[in-house]
Amino acid sequence: MQISKFIQCLPKAELHLHIEGSFEPELMFSIAQRNNIELPFEKVEDIRAAYNFSNLQDFLNIYYQGMNVLQEKQDFYDLTLAYLQRAKLQNVRHVEIFFDPQGHTERGIEFYTVISGIYAALEFAQENYDMSFRLIMCFLRHLSEEAAFVTLQQAEPFRNKLFAVGLDSSECGHPPSKFQRVFSAARNQGYRCVAHAGEEGPPSYIREAVELLKVDRIDHGNRVLEDEQLTRELAQAKIGFTVCPMSNYRLQVVRDYKKHPLKRMLDSGLVVTVNSDDPAFFGGYINENFEVMQNSLHLENAVVADLARASFTAAFMENGRRVQLLKELDTYLDQQSNNQ
Repeated sequence: MQISKFIQCLPKAELHLHIEGSFEPELMFSIAQRNNIELPFEKVEDIRAAYNFSNLQDFLNIYYQGMNVLQEKQDFYDLTLAYLQRAKLQNVRHVEIFFDPQGHTERGIEFYTVISGIYAALEFAQENYDMSFRLIMCFLRHLSEEAAFVTLQQAEPFRNKLFAVGLDSSECGHPPSKFQRVFSAARNQGYRCVAHAGEEGPPSYIREAVELLKVDRIDHGNRVLEDEQLTRELAQAKIGFTVCPMSNYRLQVVRDYKKHPLKRMLDSGLVVTVNSDDPAFFGGYINENFEVMQNSLHLENAVVADLARASFTAAFMENGRRVQLLKELDTYLDQQSNNQ
């Protein structure tokens, strides 16, 4: 996909990125060989072919299979740094990364191994790329709330490295209310909260996430527009939505980019951001997601700039950093205006 220069150089934040979902086939194959792990694929092209799926469950199956090759701290470091290098090239100035500790601890991988590798790469990017970050620990919603409580307890020694908790994995049949107690406990420990809601699940899941889990942001939230009252309430509350267009299309949540709800969400006054979700699996990183929305929905550059601005205002960053990045964005837009 040809990315416009405007989008390529636009300063932006990514607020919805599953680090395990950035596992490119080449790196997966390389780490599997390093760890002497046998994959059910003979070559890289076979892994890429397996990335063709049409629904959330088929995607999750290959997603969790790929996790199995991650064994050592170096593996998690390499995975994270590979994403951060791509993000730098796309002028991402701040990242908020999800990771799924239960997907690893259930395999016998120590919590320390996972978080130390991821965090070391984030620190490298902060020092070398001037890229700020937050790390968000997600609970897998297809597992029990009791399992989530175990994970919350495992995270205690690493509290200074974690900023927020989230909720992901199979949405249908696993409403946010299932995790009300563990989110309450997490908030009491000082975590900010986010949750996937209203991607495949109904708008009622979004309301539950806001009212029961008391989240600060909604991940996805495509179906909010089906409830006009809820849409008005969340627009007034300035709750951020981390929308992932290419993910929606690949998982058939949205069957035509031209019918993606992003523009209607903006028109309804919602705070909307653009993100890549699981870019290795969905065919594009953040700039590709911006590009497909601009082209499909005929968005003016000013609207695209507003989406980038929202990524900074909805982010969990220190206010001084927010002011700095918003100024960087305004400077870029002024330069573009002067060049016209």
